[in-house]
Amino acid sequence: MSQTKNPSLRDLEHHDAFIARHIGPNDTEIAQMLRTIGYDSLEAMTDAIVPGKIKSPAPLDLPMAVSEVEALAKIRAIADKNQVFKSFIGQGYYGTHTPNVILRNILENPAWYTAYTPYQAEISQGRMEALINFQTMCADLTGMEIANASLLDEGTAAAEAMTLAKRSGKSKSNVFFVSDRVHPQTLEVIRTRAEAMGIDLHVGSDADAANIDSYGVLLQYPDTFGHIGDYKTLADSVHARGGIVCVATDLLALTLIAAPGDWGADIVVGNTQRFGVPYGFGGPHAAFMACRDAYKRSMPGRLIGVSIDAEGKKAYRLTLQTREQHIRREKATSNICTAQVLLAVMASMYAVYHGPEGLTRIARRVHRLTAILAAALGKAGVAVGKDFFDTLHITGVDGKAILAKAEVARINLRRIDDASVSISLDETSTRADVVALASLFGAEADIDALDAATADALPAAVVRKSAFLTHPVFNTHHSEHELLRYMRALADKDLAMDRTMIPLGSCTMKLNATAEMIPVTWPEFGQIHPLAPASQTTGYRELIDGLEAMLVECTGYDAVSLQPNSGAQGEYAGLLAIRAYHRSRGEGHRDICLIPESAHGTNPASAQMCGMQVVVTKCDANGNVDLEDMRRNAEKYSDRLAALMITYPSTHGVFEEDIVAICDIVHQHGGQVYTDGANMNALVGVAKPGKWGSDVSHLNLHKTFCIPHGGGGPGVGPCAVKSHLEPFLPRTYADIPVGEDQKAATHGRTPHNSRSVGMVSAASFGSASILPISWMYITLMGREGLRRATQVALLNANYIAKRLSPHYETLYTGRNGLVAHECILDLRPLKDTTGISAEDVAKRLIDFGFHAPTLSFPVAGTLMVEPTESESQQELDRFIDAMIQIRDEIRAIEDGRLDREDNPLKHAPHTATQVSATEWTHAYPRELAAFPLPSLKFQKYWSPVARVDNIYGDKNVFCSCVPINDFKEDIEAFSEPNVS
Repeated sequence: MSQTKNPSLRDLEHHDAFIARHIGPNDTEIAQMLRTIGYDSLEAMTDAIVPGKIKSPAPLDLPMAVSEVEALAKIRAIADKNQVFKSFIGQGYYGTHTPNVILRNILENPAWYTAYTPYQAEISQGRMEALINFQTMCADLTGMEIANASLLDEGTAAAEAMTLAKRSGKSKSNVFFVSDRVHPQTLEVIRTRAEAMGIDLHVGSDADAANIDSYGVLLQYPDTFGHIGDYKTLADSVHARGGIVCVATDLLALTLIAAPGDWGADIVVGNTQRFGVPYGFGGPHAAFMACRDAYKRSMPGRLIGVSIDAEGKKAYRLTLQTREQHIRREKATSNICTAQVLLAVMASMYAVYHGPEGLTRIARRVHRLTAILAAALGKAGVAVGKDFFDTLHITGVDGKAILAKAEVARINLRRIDDASVSISLDETSTRADVVALASLFGAEADIDALDAATADALPAAVVRKSAFLTHPVFNTHHSEHELLRYMRALADKDLAMDRTMIPLGSCTMKLNATAEMIPVTWPEFGQIHPLAPASQTTGYRELIDGLEAMLVECTGYDAVSLQPNSGAQGEYAGLLAIRAYHRSRGEGHRDICLIPESAHGTNPASAQMCGMQVVVTKCDANGNVDLEDMRRNAEKYSDRLAALMITYPSTHGVFEEDIVAICDIVHQHGGQVYTDGANMNALVGVAKPGKWGSDVSHLNLHKTFCIPHGGGGPGVGPCAVKSHLEPFLPRTYADIPVGEDQKAATHGRTPHNSRSVGMVSAASFGSASILPISWMYITLMGREGLRRATQVALLNANYIAKRLSPHYETLYTGRNGLVAHECILDLRPLKDTTGISAEDVAKRLIDFGFHAPTLSFPVAGTLMVEPTESESQQELDRFIDAMIQIRDEIRAIEDGRLDREDNPLKHAPHTATQVSATEWTHAYPRELAAFPLPSLKFQKYWSPVARVDNIYGDKNVFCSCVPINDFKEDIEAFSEPNVS
């Protein structure tokens, strides 16, 4: 009689339980799907897909998987090594209270953080309304006519302002003037950008700006030392010689001091971090750019505008998309292709919650505390700067002694030099803080007495007089119930991954597990100032070192920089490294960058930003890089060849057989190989680009390594390189603000402050506070889980391609007729026979409750589908069923059962208002419009708007909150009961 062996204790402890939580299909489903595509194991399938020349011979050298409880305990131990001091460092980063209703219902809510960039307007109305609130907030406070939907950080925004001024102004000068009172990290980013683009920087005092022949100037208002200048006369002088005035500013200060637009600014940038977003050791935070209306077609970043839908109702959309830099490709002047949407939404909701009166109250309180502290110090004989908002520049003191006292009191101040410090107060500052700060200088602070005796320190000439945030949205939702319901109403309009798979090709919309997200809001990660001294950030250093080592092992490279805070910034950093490497060898003339025609648009855009000349190479009929055309171009430009940028697996969704040969060709002609890491989800644990001949890659932690997309940001785009390029990774900001000796960062073999390439992001480690997400993912999955995730991603894509093959042609396949982790469905033949476009299919998918696959990229008239490993067979089948039903509807058009123009695809998506109306005017039944599959009667997503009119939106550009009267008819219609 046989006995079943009982599981061991180790089996029961189930340390690898998370792998099955992350990977959607279970073992039974995997076996079924493998049979469908004709293989008996994941290993056999992998061997059939991945070229043998690039396959890794050994497993990843990473630990085994651990449970969620174990991983959280490990990262808690790391977090506890950080010390949370009270920060008064300032320098563009300030303490803030994140309203709990926003913390719980935006930052911690998957309805917001798992959404994608709002390219499909109909299913993105909620977050686009939040973003148009953000744009209105920024435009109102700065006094400008238009603002974009956020940028990566203030330093990047300032660099973008420099280039926008260059292409928009009338001056023939090549000089850009930067005030020596801008934040130092901003200047660092500007220097990096200007050097690569051949712009001459002149850094000097504000007084010099009027006398320098420059095409533009950048001022800080208030400046980095806290002083508030009156720049109207200077602005007039710059304008008189045809220059453009750029201003970096503080939105909270602008509630009390004159808007830059009121005294002559043309472009205004800044950071919205202090509007409810934690420090996070530097990010992520939502920067902004506001400018005059004349520059709207040239400004970088995304822009939300107002259009109308098919019913004539107001609807939001991404407006003027053809001006987006990654769409302009080699004609680009910037590589910005993303934003910081989640953080912009938080900042906008902070403004909605507090309203203009609440924001002004916060600002006045901060200023009063600062003025009281200045008065206390002045009475004690301490020299303090005048004309300030929240920052005091204190001179003539023993800086080292003051900082030593501060450290004992667990207080961080900003060290300026040995004889001066600065103190920045913020929303979190209290009376007790003022008393403690005063005592560091031997001063006493009787708060109420000083309050009564002390005047404000705002210069009278620049006190704000103009109104701001007058739209009802900023004057309505001030109770928690009202804001809670407003945010819920917006979230309900949108499709995110909490409702459905998002099968966007080249986007890797995979599970963002809750356990991975939890550490992000811990104060030990969130409440650390980016310039806190190294002694307080040992936990962050351990986390960063550990994650860099993990990524090195996954990629086969030798070093990683985590500074780039988007994929495009990672590209930029990688190309800067290549450029600096060539220069170090006396080959600075190498400036040709070969890029296949299938590449993502940020590739040529990034190359342009690095001063490289783009040469586009051909692809063959199978979608592969044309090897002979590549060879011809490498030979033609042999003396000038700097780099090849290639995506692998290709943007066409296949593993190209010739990748090793391609790398060899480039190296033979003196170039470096840049492999775009957008498709790394098909490689982890299977192949390593650093081992097959690639020299550098950027990675997308917001794709492969589970940082959520946030509706269009945040992201992290680490730059990974071979050892010869490591000295050319971005530097970190070296100044230590609290009185300890300067210590070089040493993440990797080359100290950061000895590197020759400047900063590409304003913070040394970019969006540091979301790095725990990727650390958690890799730790939870372990070496076996990471490889299995890649294999199931390959399986899921091939399963979809196989199941849909009787209905749609897969445009490109690789070896053995298989695809990589995504497939391109060719709808062009259907348009020829029925008039149905890929866009019609994308909009019809909304009626089934799906976000569309990637539309018309990389090939016009196609849909690119990437299901990722996180989707179960049930969800894949639900998508497949929808696509088959749509194909049946197209067949009905082909054989005349549905009208060529009046059919459910041409009029998709269908709103609840349309299908429930008394009158139905279409030739097809309501039920087909609303419930094309029976399952939809049990669970149905309704698009809040009908198809949005793109042409109307671009012809009638309107990019701020819609006047409430414009919605009057809609409101009245909904308020009248149907009694017929």
